[in-house]
Amino acid sequence: MVPERAGVVVVGGGVMGASAAFHLAEAGVADVLLLERGALGGGSTSRAAGGVRAQFSDALNIALGARSLEAFARFAERPGGEIDLHRVGYLFLLTRPEDVTAYQASVALQNDLGVPSRMLEAGEAARLAPILRTDDVLAAAFHAGDGHCTPEAVVAGYAAGARRLGATVLTGVEVTGIETRTDGAGPATVTGVRTTAGTVATDGVICCAGAWSADVGAMAGVRLPVTPLRRQILVTGPLSPAVAALAPPTMPMTIDAASTFYLHREGPGILLGMSWQPEAPGFRTELSDDWLPDLTAAIEARAPRLLDAGVAHGWAGLYEVTPDHNALIGRSPDVEEFLYATGFSGHGFLQGPAVGEVLRDLYLGREPFVDVSPLSAERFATGATRPEHNIV
Repeated sequence: MVPERAGVVVVGGGVMGASAAFHLAEAGVADVLLLERGALGGGSTSRAAGGVRAQFSDALNIALGARSLEAFARFAERPGGEIDLHRVGYLFLLTRPEDVTAYQASVALQNDLGVPSRMLEAGEAARLAPILRTDDVLAAAFHAGDGHCTPEAVVAGYAAGARRLGATVLTGVEVTGIETRTDGAGPATVTGVRTTAGTVATDGVICCAGAWSADVGAMAGVRLPVTPLRRQILVTGPLSPAVAALAPPTMPMTIDAASTFYLHREGPGILLGMSWQPEAPGFRTELSDDWLPDLTAAIEARAPRLLDAGVAHGWAGLYEVTPDHNALIGRSPDVEEFLYATGFSGHGFLQGPAVGEVLRDLYLGREPFVDVSPLSAERFATGATRPEHNIV
C-alpha cells in the first residue's frame, strides 16, 4: 500500500525521477514518494546507450550536460555507488559542409560556456579511433570530458541515496489518476494521486514518466506533447585481437553526424546503434530486423572491420520525442504544484543529475542554476520552439 499522505509524489523511477527524489530528500523535503510501475530504470533509462556529454547546439543543453558531467564524476561520493564512468570523450564525424559549419558554431558556443570542446581534422579523428574509416570525413568535433557510463547504476545510486535521506521509493505501483480541485477562476490544485496500491493525498506531483508522460499529464489536465519512438541497440561479440587493437578501451563514443550511426566499446565488444527514419511512433520495444539493412550499410561505410564481429545481444527502448526534439521542463500554469521533466528526445539520461537539481529548485521556489523557462511545455502554443540539432 502507498502511504496515506506524501509531501510530493514523483511519478517515474528512471533517472529523472530517481534524481529528483534524491535532490528533494537531500534538501530536506519531507515525505517524498517515488512511484514506479515496474522496476527502477525499467522504462527507457536501462535501455539507453549510456553516453554522457556536453556537446550540444542549445546553450541550455550545454549547461545541463556540463553540470551533469560534474555530478557523474563525483557520483561515488554523492549520492554514492559505482557507475563505471569512462571519460573517453565524444567524437562527432562530419562529412557534409553544412554540418562542419553548424558544429563550428556549436563548439564556439560550448567554449563560451566553459566546455573545452574543439574541432579536429580527419587525421586526428582517425588517431583517436583507428577502427573508423575517415577518408570522407571533412572535420570532427571532440570533447575529452564526455564519455559513457552505466544507466542502471545511476538510477540505483540515486534511489538508494533518496531512501537513506528519508524518501519512500515504491516499485510495482502504477499511477492511475491525479486528483485536482478547482476553486473559482484560478488554477487547479493537486489533492491526491490514485494508484494500483491505493490513493495517496498530496499537494504536489512531479511527472518524470518519460515516454508515458503524455498520459500522466492528461490525468491532471496538463498537455505534455511527448511521443514514444523505438530505438534499437546491438552489442557485437568479442572482438578479435587484431580488431580490438584498432578499437582500444580509450576509443571515444563516436557518432557519424550524417547517418547517426554511433558506437563505443562495451566490455569485450562494441555497442552500436543509429536512428532509423522509417520507424513509426509507438510503444513497441521488441527487437526488429527491419533496420538491419541500414545499420549494416552504416557499419560498412564507417567501421567495416566490425561486419564480421557477430552480434552477442541487443535490445530496444523508447525515445520520448517532442516536436522540436528538446526537453520539457517546468511547472504547469494551469495546475499548481504539477511539475514535469520529460521529452528529452534521446539526451535525457545524460542530463539526469542536473535536471534533478533543477526540479528541486523549482519545487522549492528557488532560482535554478540555469533558467529553464524556455523549455516550458507552453512554448509550442506560442511558437517559441527551441530545436536541438546535435541529436541522434
